[in-house]
Amino acid sequence: MESQDNLVPTPQSSILDSAVKALGSEEKGEAAVANPAAVGSLDKFDKQDEMGSQNADTADDSAQSAGNTVKDEETGIPLTSFNDIGRATAADVREALHQVIDPELGIDVIDLGLVYGIEIDEKGRAIITMTLTTPACPLTDLLEDECASTLAGLVEEFRIDWTWQPRWTLDMIRPEGREQLEAIGFNFDNMPKY
Repeated sequence: MESQDNLVPTPQSSILDSAVKALGSEEKGEAAVANPAAVGSLDKFDKQDEMGSQNADTADDSAQSAGNTVKDEETGIPLTSFNDIGRATAADVREALHQVIDPELGIDVIDLGLVYGIEIDEKGRAIITMTLTTPACPLTDLLEDECASTLAGLVEEFRIDWTWQPRWTLDMIRPEGREQLEAIGFNFDNMPKY
């Protein structure tokens, strides 16, 4: 029987060690491990040395303050997110809002077309631009409470920016919402046109 004086295995090369070796510096290796998608732009470290640290800090601040905005192909809602690992994205918030049901119609706020935009700011807070079916709708507080319950654990904070521009119309209801409303008896062909 062999003697096992050392029960702890010999350390293996880590991903960080490999990245440092491949990229030639510890700073570049750490950046690549922290954000693998940015590997193609790691030459910014070389440029930062030329620009000086003050200009580099300014460039980093402006890159951080500019979120990535895309228009969701499915819903048409503008989604703005920052690319931080482990943070909820605007798409995550949009998916969660499918659980927020308009109590009068029984359809979620996304399929009804009530959500006009979702933004995740640089601190991970969600800002939802939303409207109601009518400006006098008494259910504002109820919808805010539903949003709070749905988004709890997904984002630290959220805010709803209520808007009345553009005015919500039946044309804003997504096809999924139309199908659900038709299933409970709504006839869109006989609805008044505005």
